[in-house]
Amino acid sequence: MSPVVIAGIGVPIAVLAGAALIGLIFDFFWGFVSLALGLGAIIGIHLWQAHRAARWADSPLETPVPEARGVWGAVFSALYRRTRARNERQRDLATTVDRFRNAVEALPDGMVILDATNRIEWANRRALSHLGIDLAKDTGRPLANFMRAPEFIRYLEAENFAEGVVVESQREPGATLSIQVVPFGIDERLLISRNITQVEAVARMRRDFIANVSHELKTPLTVVSGFLETLQDMKLDARQRARYLNLMAEQANSMQRLVDDLLTLSTLESEQAARADNSFAILPLLLEVSADAKALSGNRHRIDLDFATPAIVTANRDELASAFGNLVSNAVRYTPDGGTITLGWHVDDEGRGAFSVTDTGIGISPEHIPRLTERFYRVDRSRSRATGGTGLGLAIVKHVLLRHQAALDVTSELGSGSTFAVLLPARRVTPEPLPDPAPGALSSTTSS
Repeated sequence: MSPVVIAGIGVPIAVLAGAALIGLIFDFFWGFVSLALGLGAIIGIHLWQAHRAARWADSPLETPVPEARGVWGAVFSALYRRTRARNERQRDLATTVDRFRNAVEALPDGMVILDATNRIEWANRRALSHLGIDLAKDTGRPLANFMRAPEFIRYLEAENFAEGVVVESQREPGATLSIQVVPFGIDERLLISRNITQVEAVARMRRDFIANVSHELKTPLTVVSGFLETLQDMKLDARQRARYLNLMAEQANSMQRLVDDLLTLSTLESEQAARADNSFAILPLLLEVSADAKALSGNRHRIDLDFATPAIVTANRDELASAFGNLVSNAVRYTPDGGTITLGWHVDDEGRGAFSVTDTGIGISPEHIPRLTERFYRVDRSRSRATGGTGLGLAIVKHVLLRHQAALDVTSELGSGSTFAVLLPARRVTPEPLPDPAPGALSSTTSS
């Protein structure tokens, strides 16, 4: 038997025993009076303690358990232990809920809990930026008030949630959202929204890249294929045959340049591609680039050199040579015969090295400049193909400069020429003192 029960029975038994003893000693009347008074006192005490317990039960949860002695002390002690255990469980539950909420708030996706009628019950902060939901004032409102895109409304009404739906963001112009509803619990739903703008951009770039490569290869392949059929089906004299073979060779060379540039760009874009930096004098590299420019120009342009400050550069020499060479090649191709191309190098006041290519060519409209480094982007497609460009030169320049923490600055005016300047960070450039002039030495400014 429980000690509490034993204690509760012991007091009435003691009272009865006392009353019986009084009755034996004195008389029955006084024994009855003693018994009645004792039982009344016991009942009164129990009623008072029961009242305290009832009042405590109706009080706020944080109200402490009453204290008492005897049987009620044991009862209140048991209640205190249970209350403490309940409070501990509530604290643990509150901690778990807080951790869950913090975890959901930290997610990069928007989360919205909906009821069976698609009304908002809860949402994280990310849902505010994606959908415009503010939990403080939007709880209980229909989700359709925030997502009015027709494709999403159809998705919600169809209740086929095996896949998500892609919609344009109504809050962020140009942003794309992927939204999926996931049923859970009893007539509850979890809406997950994710910003896939970058993913869509990459997918679009991949599609455009494949389409552009296919288009770029189609023309030379068509030419080569056509001439091969002509050579197979027709009897040609030696002069015609030589002409057709030369045209086929030109187209094959064009495809080879395209493949080479694609491989170069792929290597530069690869995260695993190692970049072996070394320190080298910049002037010999610039002289090599200028020699290539003169060879490519074939004396059709004036090539000026303005190499003001010798310097030691820490970089990948081959990659910089490729970037500089692409800038010079573009200048030669887009500068009419008789024009001037100036290659410059100097170290500015901030210690940055600046290589520039300035031409007197056709120039570029301002709206085209931000897109010049996109793969296969051409201001004038017909002219680009006629000059032998692959459309990848400036994309290669962009990735070389990114790997060297450098920047490309383009200034141009339509009809008045352009300047493409490469800015190398100061930590990669160590200026050298100018050498003493010697008889026959190259001047800082020359032309051909």
